[in-house]
Amino acid sequence: MIEDLYHQQTLAATAGLSGIGLHTGVNVNLHLLPAPTNTGIVFRRVDLDAFPIEALARNVARVSYATSLMKKGVLISTIEHLLSALAAMGVDNVYVDIDNLELPIMDGSALPFYRLLRGVGVRRQRAWRTYARILKPVEVEDGAKRIAVYPAEPFQVHYRISFPHPLIGEQELGYHADESSYETQIAPARTFGFIEEVEVLRRSGLVRGGSLENAIVLTRDGLLNPEGLRYPNEFCRHKVLDLIGDLSLLGHRLIGKVVVHSGQPCRTLASPFPSASTWRNFL
Repeated sequence: MIEDLYHQQTLAATAGLSGIGLHTGVNVNLHLLPAPTNTGIVFRRVDLDAFPIEALARNVARVSYATSLMKKGVLISTIEHLLSALAAMGVDNVYVDIDNLELPIMDGSALPFYRLLRGVGVRRQRAWRTYARILKPVEVEDGAKRIAVYPAEPFQVHYRISFPHPLIGEQELGYHADESSYETQIAPARTFGFIEEVEVLRRSGLVRGGSLENAIVLTRDGLLNPEGLRYPNEFCRHKVLDLIGDLSLLGHRLIGKVVVHSGQPCRTLASPFPSASTWRNFL
């Protein structure tokens, strides 16, 4: 399937899956429904009278360990993996119905969501897609973390991470937007954490649904997962996965190059886009 670069797209049919939330440990049912043109991605808490929260940067809430949205006190958490798969599939308009506050973590990657979307396919709509083209370089630094955007075409990412761990060290990855490479090179990469962090998070009431089935857990000099890694640089690939999802919160497809060094993926999402002089919307 070749994505239509000019027209908006929605799902060709409804789709759904179930699983547990990474942090809540609670089972959640998720349903994806086609949506009209110019709807965007809208999450709906069906356990709260289908309360809607638009997947836009203005609604971003807590993002320390997962990307979350909040509107009028209603929370939806751990949305980045689904957003990443939707972006890769070229889905502009969709209703995401869930019956709890956190999306299912599945296997810790975007692959289950991506396969679900591929299974139902997309439908072209009679409206033009909008893009945000980067007009000038902007760089933001916070200690050892750096995120920058540069004019470039098409959308591309360069990500570099550095962790003092024998399985990670310094890793970097360049990615150009392409559906086939996303499916094989990005979507399967799993979320990861260090065992000492996991213990702290659990004491704080988080990662109640975390297990070796849905995350890579690193020890001081290795990992607990008996199957090992899916890629030698799976850690950096997952950072790119998260970044693609977080960037969709801009509300427009991005045309430019995003460079991240050693930082959380776009956790200060609005910082590289401080004013309209940085980027321009166009059809």
